[in-house]
Amino acid sequence: MKHGQISTKELADFVRERAAIEENYAKAMVKLSKMATNGTQLGTFAPLWEVFRISSDKLALCHLELMKKLHDLIKEISRYGEEQGRVHKKSKEEVAGTLEAVQLLHGVAQLLPKSKESYHSKCQEYERLRKEGTSQKEIDKAELKSRKAGEALRRAVDKYNAARADFEQRMLDSAMRFQEVEEAHLRHMKGLIGSYSHSVEDTHVQIGQVHEEFKQNVENIGTEMLLRRFAESKGTGRERPGALDFDEYRLAPAQEGKYVCIQLGVPGAAEALPHPAPAFPRTQEEPEQSVPDPGLEP
Repeated sequence: MKHGQISTKELADFVRERAAIEENYAKAMVKLSKMATNGTQLGTFAPLWEVFRISSDKLALCHLELMKKLHDLIKEISRYGEEQGRVHKKSKEEVAGTLEAVQLLHGVAQLLPKSKESYHSKCQEYERLRKEGTSQKEIDKAELKSRKAGEALRRAVDKYNAARADFEQRMLDSAMRFQEVEEAHLRHMKGLIGSYSHSVEDTHVQIGQVHEEFKQNVENIGTEMLLRRFAESKGTGRERPGALDFDEYRLAPAQEGKYVCIQLGVPGAAEALPHPAPAFPRTQEEPEQSVPDPGLEP
């Protein structure tokens, strides 16, 4: 169970590191998007920078979304780690008797060889005295000691067998309890890994869709479209300017209602614009003079 708690902590550390990687990747994609935004807007290639910017922004969002999912998973792992600690504490309380059984069996097992050695020693002493023809009193005394040693050994053996049986039962119960805890732990850990796998898989699907959209957008923007957009942005209109006619300039004569036409010898100059001659104020001493009409001169 101790290793289970270590595994839970290590899994949380692993997911946390992956979330940090996704966050850094998202920041890098945002930086790349700004780079596309700052790309030159002059020339025929300019519209394609917008395609790069949109794709980079969407990729950044994909990795940020995965980062959020991983942080949620870390919280779930932490909650499971706390629950796991409570389960382990309860299990240890339930199997506390097993530790006592182990200690009892260990103590009895240490006494058993001593009892066996004492019994054999007393029996050998009794056998030796009987063969040597020692007094009956000594033989009876040795026999009594051997019997007592035998009874002590029998009690030690019975105690050992009882302790061993209790130990086996308690160990079996504890092992089954530990196995249940470990199986539940592995199932929960696999569920957490499944959540991690699904989150990464969903993000990869989204990234694939973004790449496919990027590819399609690039294919949809053909060379002719780029050239047409550039021409439309730089052009001044769709209609051609018409041809111009030369307008003949006419000078107005001094007399009212008379005009002077300046012939410049330009073919097609059939029309002339009237321009009255400027009138200057006369002084009192200056008599009014008439200007002869050039057309009336002989």
